[in-house]
Amino acid sequence: MVQGFSREPGTQGPLTEVPPEGLRKISLWAGLIAVGGFLFGFDTGVVSGALLYVKQDFDLNAFEQGSVVSVLLIGAVVGATSAGRLTDRTGRRRALCLVGLVFLVGTAVVTFANGYVVLMIGRVVLGLAVGTASATVPVYLSEISPTRIRGRLLTLNQMMITVGILVAYLVNLAFAGSEMWRAMFAVGAIPALVLVAATLWVLPESPQWLIAHGHVDAARRDIAAVTNEATADALIARARRRIEGQRDKDAEAGAPEGKPEGEPEKKGARRMLAPDVRPALVVGLVLAAVQQFGGINTIIYYAPTIIQQTGLNASNSIFYSVAIGVINLVMTLVAIRLVDRAGRRPMVLVSLALMAVSIFMLGLAFVVGMNSVLTLLFMVIYIASFAGGLGPVFWTLIGEIFPPSVRAEGSSLSTAVNWVSNFAVSLAFLPLARLIGQGETFWIFSGICLLAFFFVSRYVPETRGRDPEQIEEALQARFGQRTAPEHGRPAATTDGSAR
Repeated sequence: MVQGFSREPGTQGPLTEVPPEGLRKISLWAGLIAVGGFLFGFDTGVVSGALLYVKQDFDLNAFEQGSVVSVLLIGAVVGATSAGRLTDRTGRRRALCLVGLVFLVGTAVVTFANGYVVLMIGRVVLGLAVGTASATVPVYLSEISPTRIRGRLLTLNQMMITVGILVAYLVNLAFAGSEMWRAMFAVGAIPALVLVAATLWVLPESPQWLIAHGHVDAARRDIAAVTNEATADALIARARRRIEGQRDKDAEAGAPEGKPEGEPEKKGARRMLAPDVRPALVVGLVLAAVQQFGGINTIIYYAPTIIQQTGLNASNSIFYSVAIGVINLVMTLVAIRLVDRAGRRPMVLVSLALMAVSIFMLGLAFVVGMNSVLTLLFMVIYIASFAGGLGPVFWTLIGEIFPPSVRAEGSSLSTAVNWVSNFAVSLAFLPLARLIGQGETFWIFSGICLLAFFFVSRYVPETRGRDPEQIEEALQARFGQRTAPEHGRPAATTDGSAR
């Protein structure tokens, strides 16, 4: 048996005591689930290189070029918004299978596009898949993860996003000489096929979803496959008590009573705004907006332009994109190592503090005309700070902070806000920089990071090693609704002790 897992049943994931062979199986599942994150990264990154040649073949003007990039974000908002209902209705595994199929359709349309309109249709379809994947993968990972490595497995999603971006840049680099932009897009079909095959023949359904929908025998079989029958029975009993407790809360709040076991929980605005969910919703939506309004995508999208303005040669934009992708990946790997050791809250606070300082200094470098090497140093520190904290830990938190009954819906709403914020910042950056200056625009991002630092320090609790009830209590305590777990029921640590 793997030591260090909570001995108390009812952790956020369905599993507590896991033998080594079970842990290996869970790790395999997590890696396959995170292929959805890889596709998210690949399809958002590949267009940067392909567009250099698409615009020549289709004679695209500046507006059309921008729309080919940004229309994916619009599709992603729609996909993320609908993901919660889809995954609650069909199950996490089936939803992810559908995502893989949609990725395949979108990839085929873009690869064989014969003009601007068809290309736009393909990018919208890919956006739907990207948005749905970005909301579904954290939920699925959360519900199969043992407590001790829950943060690591959830952070795996962000790592696969950064790997996808880096692979996209490398694919662009490989086909740049031959100008084969269709081949750049077509490579995305390979991981999409892997995802479809995995969901059809390898991945199990989330035990949390199975129990909530009355498929108790299937849930017991899947849990027992990585633990044992006694642990499976204990976890199922705890999950059913949680579901009954949630029904009692819904009844007290005026929700319809008497729903037969096995039918989906009723969701909607009333449930998401209920007192027990509202703190998680506020934290999820604020962090989703901050992750984008902190300025990261202005650096990622416009890095070659920024580098060129420092006086260095930026003619090879794909090469600079690869360098940025490497920094992103390396620091995300660091975050994976730290998230279950240092905790979520300290990592986000340190990340925001460093982001605020480094992007302020980057703005100052443009205002006063600092040495180009210093300017690049501030940019690298900023990217590293984001990738080592807020970037991956955001996806961890939205998989943890919502109660199980609304986890898919909460993740869906948070992810939708993240995509809307991404679109808004990408659209507004260049006009704002022309209006007030690029350095001054970076100072606005610095101010947002600073405000976010105070928000996190006040309202975001530590979630490492806590089960859903303890996380809910900690959130409500920070919003002044009840006593914190530290002052009431003790929170379980990853070694099963109280703290």
